[in-house]
Amino acid sequence: MNNNKNVLFAIALAAAVLFLWQYFVATPSMKAEQARQATLSHQEKTKPMAAPVLPGIADGTSHMTREAALKVGGARVVIDTPMVDGSILLKGARLDDLRLRTYHDTVDPKSAEIVLLAPKSTDYPYSAAFGWIGATAMPDDNSEWRQTNGATLSPGHPVTLTWDNGHGLVFTRVIAIDDKYMFTVTDSVANKGDAAVNLFPYGTVERQSIPKTVTTWSLHEGFVGVANGSEVDAKYNDFKDPGTPPKTFSSTGGWVGITDKYWMAAIVPPQGENFNGAYLGAKTPAGADAYQANYRLDARKIASGATASVTHRLFAGAKVVDILKAYQDSQNITHFDQAVDWGWFWFLTRPFFWLLDVLNKFLGNFGLAILALTVIVKIVFFPLANASFRAMSKMKKLQPQMEELKKLHSDDPQKLQLAMMELYKREKANPVSGCLPILLTIPVFFSLFKVLSVTIEMRHAPFYGWIHDLSAPDPTSLLNLFGLIPYNPTAILPSFMSYVSIGVWPIIYGITQWVQTKLNPPPPDPVQAKMFTFMPLIFTFMFATFPAGLVIYYAWNNLLSVAQQWFIMSREGVEISLFDNIKPKKPKAAND
Repeated sequence: MNNNKNVLFAIALAAAVLFLWQYFVATPSMKAEQARQATLSHQEKTKPMAAPVLPGIADGTSHMTREAALKVGGARVVIDTPMVDGSILLKGARLDDLRLRTYHDTVDPKSAEIVLLAPKSTDYPYSAAFGWIGATAMPDDNSEWRQTNGATLSPGHPVTLTWDNGHGLVFTRVIAIDDKYMFTVTDSVANKGDAAVNLFPYGTVERQSIPKTVTTWSLHEGFVGVANGSEVDAKYNDFKDPGTPPKTFSSTGGWVGITDKYWMAAIVPPQGENFNGAYLGAKTPAGADAYQANYRLDARKIASGATASVTHRLFAGAKVVDILKAYQDSQNITHFDQAVDWGWFWFLTRPFFWLLDVLNKFLGNFGLAILALTVIVKIVFFPLANASFRAMSKMKKLQPQMEELKKLHSDDPQKLQLAMMELYKREKANPVSGCLPILLTIPVFFSLFKVLSVTIEMRHAPFYGWIHDLSAPDPTSLLNLFGLIPYNPTAILPSFMSYVSIGVWPIIYGITQWVQTKLNPPPPDPVQAKMFTFMPLIFTFMFATFPAGLVIYYAWNNLLSVAQQWFIMSREGVEISLFDNIKPKKPKAAND
């Protein structure tokens, strides 16, 4: 009976260390999603005027290269800023060509720039558009706009486009861009007809055929936005079934868009106005998946001889936290920094990121910042860790007495249990007190994992030696003798087997974990002891696929813990031996 309890305890502890951090995210995320769906359902019932499906989502693709598509689409306005380059298609006045100058496909600065927006004829069309609905002869994707002012769109140099519908309405669009990622689009309509008209301004972000990227269950990609002060999102898979209705919501202040791991295109209505937003999916005539995030503002009644105008904004770029916060503060965009997927543990991920960012700016390297953060976390948990290590030292000191009790009560597990409890009580030892710090590291583990996974500041951030990207797994591999054999194992291994390609840092982590395990008192039960012996090996394989920055954090954390525990054990007079407790025990004699 006692052995069964020990086995169950070992299994429970192993499960806690390996998977409890996933539990902390999965269940709350599900509850949050259920609450969000309930909110949307309530909004749909109380707000019947939902944002309509706006022009542009259903279109075909011909799989041209970007360069070829830019040549056949018609005249374009060049975009040239320190951060982005691209063009605006005059036919439809659509922003459908944008590259990020300061970000590249790989760590090689000569590699291709990240392409964010792309024309419809390419493999992965992605664009933003603004316009008006509510009357006949409205501008659409086939409207030929004229460039009437400005040449190249650049910071401080806006361009002006005009289009006349031939029925008394003249549309003017002034597009400006700052030195980062924000476009300002001012639309105005002059009514030169004889009758008043009611027009609804709108904005859309659209994309088709989502490129396959390496993502994790903990990362949100798809629709993102803020309505009524709270985040409103949806996944692409929410629209995989034909006929799925749009997800709709209404708000005064907020924004909507489509996000990737590091990049986002988001449209921002005037923050003082009510808007009706929607996320929807459809199939193009060519059978491609298409997605649209849109909003529609309330009607503008434009009398004969009058003019109405509205100012939209478009963010198209990298989700740099400082930039998002600057826009949030300077342009009063509600919770714009929630474009970064901070996750359920936002109360830890946000401070962790802030501290890492401060340390990086001071030390000049995110790897060094991670090492410094480890020291700070150790200082915060120092009193608790000290108490835990003292408890473990006391337990290890009691090992000889525990072995004597096992021999004395080898035939009576119940008496053995009572004798051990009496020993713990007499010596004031707690056999489970050493487990508490392990449980506390679970939210810390996940929060740092989240920070390294979703913040673009970590992307391609180098460390020393062979680590050129702290957000990616260690590029070395045991399978090619760490580069001595000229082939890349990850290129031939299925993705679900990537954990067998173990790099140098995961091995360093495994060794430090093993050393720390051997400093602890061995579990009394042989089955439980064997399970704990294999834990460092299991963790080594698990950490092989994690970001190198996270592995470096935990290897360094283990080293600090070993030093702290070694010091306390020496001060408590406990004999330190890394190998005695893994030697095979001699079999009992027949007459024992």
